[in-house]
Amino acid sequence: MYEMGQQKGTKGGGKTKEKATKQQRLSGNDSAGALGDAIKNSAKSPKPTQKGDDEKSPKKVKSPKTEPVESANGPRESVKREPQDDDFAAKKKGIKRKRIKDEPIEGASHSTATPTSKNKDKRNGQEEKSAGEDQRKKSKKRREKAVKKDDGEHPVSEKPKRTKKEITEARVKKKEDEEKSRWRWWEEEKYEDGVKWKFLEHNGPCFPPEYQPLPDNVHFYYAGNKVKLSLAAEEVCLFFAQMLDHEYTTKKVFRENFFTDWRKEMTHEERTLIKDLDKCNFTELFAMHKARVEARKLMTKEEKLAVKEANQKIIDEYGYCLLDHHKERIGNFKIEPPGLFRGRGEHPKQGMLKTRILPKQVIINCMKGSRVPVAPAGHKWKEVRHDNTVTWLASWTENIQGSIKYIMLNANSKLKGEKDWEKYEVARKLKSCVGNIREQYDQDLKAKQMQTRQRAVALYFIDKLALRAGNEKDEGETADTVGCCSLRVEHITLHEKLDGSECVVEFDFLGKDCIRYYNKVPVIKKVFKNLKLFMENKSPGDDVFDRLTTILLNKHLSSLMPGLSAKVFRTYNASITLQQQLKELSNKSDNEPEKLLSYNRANRAVAILCNHQRAAPKTFDQSMANLQAKIDARKEKLSLAKTELKQAKKEAKTKSSQEPKLQPLVEKKMAAVQRCEELLLKMELQATDKEENKQISLGTSKLNYLDPRISVAWCRNMVVPIDKIYNKSQRDKFAWALDMTEADFEF
Repeated sequence: MYEMGQQKGTKGGGKTKEKATKQQRLSGNDSAGALGDAIKNSAKSPKPTQKGDDEKSPKKVKSPKTEPVESANGPRESVKREPQDDDFAAKKKGIKRKRIKDEPIEGASHSTATPTSKNKDKRNGQEEKSAGEDQRKKSKKRREKAVKKDDGEHPVSEKPKRTKKEITEARVKKKEDEEKSRWRWWEEEKYEDGVKWKFLEHNGPCFPPEYQPLPDNVHFYYAGNKVKLSLAAEEVCLFFAQMLDHEYTTKKVFRENFFTDWRKEMTHEERTLIKDLDKCNFTELFAMHKARVEARKLMTKEEKLAVKEANQKIIDEYGYCLLDHHKERIGNFKIEPPGLFRGRGEHPKQGMLKTRILPKQVIINCMKGSRVPVAPAGHKWKEVRHDNTVTWLASWTENIQGSIKYIMLNANSKLKGEKDWEKYEVARKLKSCVGNIREQYDQDLKAKQMQTRQRAVALYFIDKLALRAGNEKDEGETADTVGCCSLRVEHITLHEKLDGSECVVEFDFLGKDCIRYYNKVPVIKKVFKNLKLFMENKSPGDDVFDRLTTILLNKHLSSLMPGLSAKVFRTYNASITLQQQLKELSNKSDNEPEKLLSYNRANRAVAILCNHQRAAPKTFDQSMANLQAKIDARKEKLSLAKTELKQAKKEAKTKSSQEPKLQPLVEKKMAAVQRCEELLLKMELQATDKEENKQISLGTSKLNYLDPRISVAWCRNMVVPIDKIYNKSQRDKFAWALDMTEADFEF
């Protein structure tokens, strides 16, 4: 090719030396291009981005040059380097090649150059010579890297790209390794007499870091004056400042509770000075907090990696325990840091200070004779117990509600899995005797004793409406949430006739987590008459079931069936509803998106039954708009694909004998139309599902009330991958159900 370039350059006597030089350079580029293609095709690994420490660029580039190349499967071979390879390498990288000295510009005349231009050319030539040498050195380095690429060498900082097959094989291998290492506790014999474990060892809880004082340039102001607070008061002050952009800090109850608890942390001098929260200025503290939040968002990769590594060290130290000599993950191994209590809804204690938990308040639970966790330096545990009938590792009492907090194992641990399995097995047993229980409470609706009648009506609501039993609470201590047994007269309205139905009970109250329960339910006449009787001569704040408590109700239920409680009724009704809905809605002939929509609709029926509501996401409207735009775009593509198919069919019909390739084109267009239709259907089903789930939470019932074996059996019957129903963490949580469930499982 090089010789051909020379011949072409000298053909015809009228060509100048400059033209010949240009053609020679171009021919060199052509040969370099061939060599570059050969190198590119000979290696699959990505191009190195950095040079090894032992690489050195030679001062001179000799061309042509033979360099040894070692192939992956054979001895080292020789690769001949063609001239001008450095120019090609420069062009490949998009680098503009600089003209070196003695290289004339095409079309320029030497006889027309002035003395001034000659001096200028001399200076430029020296600069270009130096630039040319640098360029040749860089080109040489790139060639050496290309040779290393052929040798299968890769820079330390860059990993070779993996094929899809390799990625799939790696995932399969990882999954197999996880399965092999998984503790299949459900295949072992259960402990008797309430024993939960026989060996337990851990490192105790992880305490939050100590408070760091404010920087010298950040100040708190009171009545316009700088005030230097004591550390305890300053820490609580910062808790409030961090929430200035939240609606909580505008609520009267929150502000009053905060100010009361804040003053308790102040010194006598501070309490004497600071008497009005409205005169406090937290602006600089809030600005500092916002700046820190933004700084965390703008962290570099290296900084994020350092934080991740530090967190991983904490997890490695505190996040695991040995349970019966198996390594198990701990769920909440960190003790909650101090802060301001928020609560749900209009909680009367919102704004109060959650004090820092110290080791002297913590009880440790582990095996007798095992290594006891070491308390932080200068501290001691409140107590060390060895109780193998409980599942917690550590406990303490928090100061707001006076409730006991626990450190427990993760959701996918043996202890949690066993508890779930037992819960669903008890609910399954209820199926065999629920008929008798219903007959019993139906008869009790006519009992002579008022307590028996109230218990029968409460059981009717728990059974038919899946209401929670409710717990007794101290007035004013918690948010005003109620359950079935704690319903008040103001929560129920009776209608003889409403919306074409007779004996309608209208419920309106706040349930768990301050979620409003509003429902209009037609009931049998006996229940309606009893409710009238219970509510006679009572004020709105009086209890409807004034002779019934949750304890009495659950005691009666346990006498009917061992382990039965109001919560088991709720679990039973949720699971049986899912199974019935899946049978009604599912169709084996449907495609996968349609099957998943049927599953979600069945799950939604359970969520509505259990009142698992949620507020619509803030981004819902935008998300739906984006999805609708994709649907519209897909419709346009489908219309275009149908037009192209129609045209292809028309051409195939008229020219089929002359052009046999037209028929395969028609088939290709038909496949394109079918693919567009499938994608459009999938998007439309997704939009329907999204809209229906706008204010319904499917996750709560799926994780806590629905026997996972129902879902696993449905997936196997409908040939739907289980990962379409349960994500990775949920599959780990229900590993026992995935392993033991057959396709013919019935709840």
